[in-house]
Amino acid sequence: MAKNLVKPKELPAELRTKNFDEVVSGYTEEEMLEEASRCIQCKNPRCISGCPVGIDIKKFIYQLTQKDYKGAFETIYEKNRFPSICGRVCPAEYQCRKSCVFTPKSLPYASENAINIPLLERFVGDYARKHNLISNLQQTNKKTNLKVACIGSGPASLTVAGELARYGIEVDVFEALHTLGGVLSYGIPTFRLPRDVLNYEINLLTNYGVKFYTGVIVGRTISFYELKKTYDAIFIGTGAGAPTWLNIKGENLINIYSANEYLTRVNLMHADKFPQYHTPVNVGKNIVVIGGGNTAMDAARVALRMQKINLITDGKVTVLYRRTELEMPARKVEIKHAKEEGVEFQFLVQPIEFIGDKEGKVVGVKCLKCELGKPDESGRRRPLPIEGSEFIIDTDLVIVAIGLKANQTLSDTVPELKTTKWGDIIVNPETMETSIENVYAGGDIVGGEGTIIEAMGMGKKAASAILKKFGLI
Repeated sequence: MAKNLVKPKELPAELRTKNFDEVVSGYTEEEMLEEASRCIQCKNPRCISGCPVGIDIKKFIYQLTQKDYKGAFETIYEKNRFPSICGRVCPAEYQCRKSCVFTPKSLPYASENAINIPLLERFVGDYARKHNLISNLQQTNKKTNLKVACIGSGPASLTVAGELARYGIEVDVFEALHTLGGVLSYGIPTFRLPRDVLNYEINLLTNYGVKFYTGVIVGRTISFYELKKTYDAIFIGTGAGAPTWLNIKGENLINIYSANEYLTRVNLMHADKFPQYHTPVNVGKNIVVIGGGNTAMDAARVALRMQKINLITDGKVTVLYRRTELEMPARKVEIKHAKEEGVEFQFLVQPIEFIGDKEGKVVGVKCLKCELGKPDESGRRRPLPIEGSEFIIDTDLVIVAIGLKANQTLSDTVPELKTTKWGDIIVNPETMETSIENVYAGGDIVGGEGTIIEAMGMGKKAASAILKKFGLI
């Protein structure tokens, strides 16, 4: 048994900032077997309880040690339709790896030597894709007369579609954008989640009869009530697509983007290949990214690459965060990668005003220095501005990445759909059913901005409730 974690190979920082190639390589078969052999097959594996979709982690890792790759794939696929996706983007250090027996209970996130469960899962998903194992899985012969509509094609909706289709339910997925995947497509850069991987696992759902319709905005293109007449149940997974702003002076200046718009332009609309694709995005020399979450790290790392591919060799990208690195909600690995690539960080800094030139373009960010006070409702120490500590950071492009809020395009047209004051849809937490009978919801539109696997967990819960409602389980 290998004593220490088998670390994956990564592209060198000096190479990876010049393109959008995937940064972290998957395990080779030899590396996978070495890492899988470290699992001690606990009698009561805590890692399974740490997985929001309940994958039998102990079982699939044992199958890997026996080189039973088809069996490992079937074990994972029973609970998770997207092993290659989750193996790349799951925040496992706060979930299954944190629950691993090799992580002391006192640690807030996984220890260095916790079994690298996501990379083992990624190996299985990638192996299945390369060897077309999905074609060997038994497809459902069940057929019902039930029809369910899923609104949005993010991880929650995709999970619902996959679960219901297995039981012979006809599922139609309606996506507002021209590309499927929701936040998986527009929010996550290709150097973390290659599009061939994403598209392959989404398209597998068509094997079960799931149908996809893009360019359909429910509440605009078609009304919610039209769907209600046609379908036996509806799942709403429209996500949190509306940006949150700082609401400070100068925020409407030119070259101030929300991270949502910036990442959508690059990830989904190929602004990185302009003019081959007709979607421009401004590329600054001194870029400031405001925020400390995963979206901020993605925006900063994308901005850095945009500078390099546009031959701005002396450019700079700086992340401003009003707490310290210890309180940053971003994944540790994303912070590490950003630092390796040259992203700079300024902590305990709070922007209070954007400064513009005569043409209305941003040229600076006025900030206050902060100190940490007592913990707030998030459990993190509250940043307190220090009076008289103003200073200005020069910039020619700003990306605001301080969170997303509910997309209310649909809920605004359905008054009987109960929501919170923030626009999140209110559900029964046991079934995910909304205030409207046979209408369910999950993902970021319910819980606010969360993780991919949390959204999938809500989708599984909603699918189970629908199946029980119609007596299929």
